[in-house]
Amino acid sequence: MRMIKRSINNAPIRYKLISLLLLISMLPSIGLGVLSGWAVENIIEKQVIDHTLQLIGEVNKTTEVYVSHMQNLTYLISMNEEMEAFFDHKTDDGEADYKRRSFLQGLTSLYSEAAGILVVNDKGDMISNEMYERTQTDLTKEPWYQEAVKNEGIFKMIGKPVNRNIRNHVHYREDEVVSAVKAVIDPDTQRVKGVILIDLKLRVLAEATKHIRLGKTGYLLIMDENGGNIYLPEASELFLPKRWFQKKSSGAFSKRIKGEEYQLIYETSAFTNWTTVGVFKAGEPVSEVKEIHLYVMLFLLAAAFLGMTASYYLSHSMSKPILKLNSFMQKAEGGDFSTLYQEDRQDEIGLLGRSFNSLMLRIKELMSLTEKQERQKREAELRALQAQINPHFLYNTLDTINWMARKKGAHEVTDLVQALSKLFRISLSKGRDIIPLSDEFEHVENYLTIQKARYRDKLNYEIVAPAIGEERLILKLVLQPIVENAIYHGIKEQKGPGHITITGKETDGCLIIRVEDDGAGMDGDALAQISDQLKKRESTEGYGMINVHERIALTFGEAYGLTVESQKGAGTAVTIRLPILKKGVDAIE
Repeated sequence: MRMIKRSINNAPIRYKLISLLLLISMLPSIGLGVLSGWAVENIIEKQVIDHTLQLIGEVNKTTEVYVSHMQNLTYLISMNEEMEAFFDHKTDDGEADYKRRSFLQGLTSLYSEAAGILVVNDKGDMISNEMYERTQTDLTKEPWYQEAVKNEGIFKMIGKPVNRNIRNHVHYREDEVVSAVKAVIDPDTQRVKGVILIDLKLRVLAEATKHIRLGKTGYLLIMDENGGNIYLPEASELFLPKRWFQKKSSGAFSKRIKGEEYQLIYETSAFTNWTTVGVFKAGEPVSEVKEIHLYVMLFLLAAAFLGMTASYYLSHSMSKPILKLNSFMQKAEGGDFSTLYQEDRQDEIGLLGRSFNSLMLRIKELMSLTEKQERQKREAELRALQAQINPHFLYNTLDTINWMARKKGAHEVTDLVQALSKLFRISLSKGRDIIPLSDEFEHVENYLTIQKARYRDKLNYEIVAPAIGEERLILKLVLQPIVENAIYHGIKEQKGPGHITITGKETDGCLIIRVEDDGAGMDGDALAQISDQLKKRESTEGYGMINVHERIALTFGEAYGLTVESQKGAGTAVTIRLPILKKGVDAIE
C-alpha cells in the first residue's frame, strides 16, 4: 500500500490531471444518466397511474349516471297511480293495462339505455313493454324476484341475467344487458307488493370504455361486487379474482399472470359497488425510457471522448506554467519550505505546496473574513426586504391597480379589485378574532361579488343586513365558508340559476344568522351524516361548515354553533346560533 501511495505521489502532475479530469467528467455523467433514467421511469409510471385513475373515475361517473337513471325509473314506476293499482290488484281491465304499458314505453323512450322494464306483482301477474315469458311459470319464484325481496325494497344491481324465464323482443343476449331490481313494499304492512326488473344495455357502458387505451395493449374492464364481469373487452383472456381488489376502494399493484407481469389499477364505485380495473403489461408505459437510455449512452460516449481530449490538453497546458511559476516563487521565497510542508512528495504538487504554505494560511483568513462579511450583508438585505413587505404595501398596490383600471374604463376589474381589497382587509382585521357584525356582512358580500363575476347569471344573492349589525360583534370569518359550501355544493351542482339569501335577527337572547340556498340539496343520508359530524365536531374534507361549527363551540361553548336543514332538489339552510356581543362590552381580542 505504501509503495502504491508513493508511486501515485511521485507521478507527474500531467498524468494526475488526466485521471482527475476523466473522473470529474465521466462519473457525474454516468450518475446523471442512471438517475435521470430512474427518475423519468418513476415519473412516467406515476403519471400513467394518475392518468389511469382519472380515466377510471370518469368511467365510474358515467356508469353511476346510467345506474342512477335505472334507480329513478324504479321510483317513477312505484309511485305511478296505475302501477300502484296493479300492485294492489284493484283494476285489471284492458284500458288500465294499455295505460300501464304506454307508461313503461314512455320511460324506455326517455331513458334509451334501458333495454326493457318488467313489473311483477305478488300474484305473479306481469306488465312489460319489451319483455315476455319463455314459458308459463310463477315469476315470483324466479331468482331475480327472490333477490329483490331479500333486499327489502332497496334498489340493487344483480349483474348479468342467467337462465331466467324472461326474454326481450329485441332478443338481447345475456351478455348484452345487466339487470337491476327493486321490491315495492307496502309502507304500512311492510308486505312485498311486487318487484320491478330493469335491464340496462351494456352497450352504453362499452361506449364509455372501449375507446380508452392504456399503453399499446391495455384496456379497462368492469366487474360486479361478486367478481363477475359486467364489461370485458373481447381481446381479454385474463381472469382477475375479486379478492385482489377488496383491500382498498382504489389502488394500483402488479401481478404475474400467465407468465407475464401486469400492472393493475382499480377503483370501486361506492354507489354501484362495481370495480373498474385498468390492465396493461408492466413494461408498456415506460417503453419510451429505453430510447432515453440510448441517448444517455451516446451522450456518455461523446463525453468520454471529449473528456479524454480535453484532459490531455488541459493537463499539459496547466503543468507547464505551474512548474515555471514554482521556479519564480522559489526565488521569491528564498527556498525555506521545511517548517510548514510535511509530506515528502517529489512531484509538482510537492514543490508548489512548500511555496504556497504561508500563502494558503493567509488566504483562509481572508476567505473566512469575506464569508462573514457576505453573510452579514445578506442578512441586512433580507431584513430590509422584509421591512418593505407589509399589508400597507398590498393595499397600496391594490389601490394602484384600482386607479389604473378606472383610468382604462375597466369598471368590472375595478369592482373586483375593490372587493378583493376589502376582503383581505377584513380577513386581517388587525389580528382581531372578534369583529363588528357589519364588517362580517361586508366581508361575505365582497366574496359574493367576486363569485358573481365568475358565475354571472347562475348566482344570485340577497343579504338582509339587520340594523343590529352596527353595534353587534361576531366571530370573524363565520359566513364565508358556509356561503362557499352553498355555491360549490348547492348552486353549482344544479341546472339553471340559483339564489342565496342571508338574514340575521335576535331571538331569545341569541344572534341567529341563516344562510339559505335553493340549490341541489342533500338526501336524508347525507344530511344525517353532516348532522352527526357537527354533533361530534369531526372535521371532514370538503365541508368548511364543520370547522366553523368547531370554532364557535370552542369560543363560546357547546350551546352555540350550526344546524343544517336540507332536502334533495329543494336546497339547504344553515342556521348559525351565536351569543349577542356588544361593542365596548364583550370585545375579545
